[in-house]
Amino acid sequence: MEDVSLAAFWLALAATALSVAGYWSELLGVRLVIRRLATDAGEGPVVATFDQTEATSLSEPTGQLARAATWAAAAMFVLWAAARWQAVGHAPWSNMYEFTVAFGGAMTLFCVAFERLYRPDEDRRPAAVLGALILPVVFALLVIAAAFFPSEIHPLVPALQNSDLLAIHVATMVLAYGALSLSFAAAVLYLAKAKTNRFARLPKARTLDDLAYRSVMVGFPLLALGIALGAYWANHAWGRYWGWDPKETSALVTWLIYGVYLHMRGLRNWRGSRSAWVLVGGFGAVMFTYFAVNLWVSGLHSYAGV
Repeated sequence: MEDVSLAAFWLALAATALSVAGYWSELLGVRLVIRRLATDAGEGPVVATFDQTEATSLSEPTGQLARAATWAAAAMFVLWAAARWQAVGHAPWSNMYEFTVAFGGAMTLFCVAFERLYRPDEDRRPAAVLGALILPVVFALLVIAAAFFPSEIHPLVPALQNSDLLAIHVATMVLAYGALSLSFAAAVLYLAKAKTNRFARLPKARTLDDLAYRSVMVGFPLLALGIALGAYWANHAWGRYWGWDPKETSALVTWLIYGVYLHMRGLRNWRGSRSAWVLVGGFGAVMFTYFAVNLWVSGLHSYAGV
């Protein structure tokens, strides 16, 4: 099953790259056009070209290709998780390689879920545009996982063995970060729409603001639950619920940032760009908690290695 998980990883990487190209081609107004060339002898060969087009929704062939590739990537992430779980004999998020891939998978799954479920207008799916920012981040995570984190299977250290609660805690944090990544994408697109008309295909600012809010309303309680589960497990493993370990502190700060956002959004003068910048900072805190604390700050959460 290890070979299956590796194959699924590389297929997910390829599908993600294809979706990135498709989303940005469509977002920039480059449409895939398939036409038959005319010759003196009649109809010629069929060719595919990329043309600059006027603004439309993400319903052209390029956009459809991007969404199909995103769904394919999501399916490969699910296959990777199942195969890796079978190969290692435990939940596949116990080291930096596994957590990084799982993080990318959660982002992709939430991306397709919001695209499918968030439809304020019956004829449009505005959440699809989030893939233009989410999928490049996913692609970067997979490249980092492949380049810097070993994928070889090693036995878990004793502290991580036989702990279903720990697996649930980490899974909850992965899902929380995946949901919160959508708020980052919506916030960046909101700010881009406020600054330039270059991306005419973007949904209305009000829609992007609502997308950001709804994704926080999913990720914020998940993050709270993940922190609470981690505290409960810490008491079982180390004899205390909270010790101000760098990872604990960083996760708490991240949660507080999103709490500030939810409070600010209820204030008329702090809606719009100000709230969007808070979400950008919140996702920066997520990435700091993930990268900096795990790799460069010593603490109890560093024992799993990379």
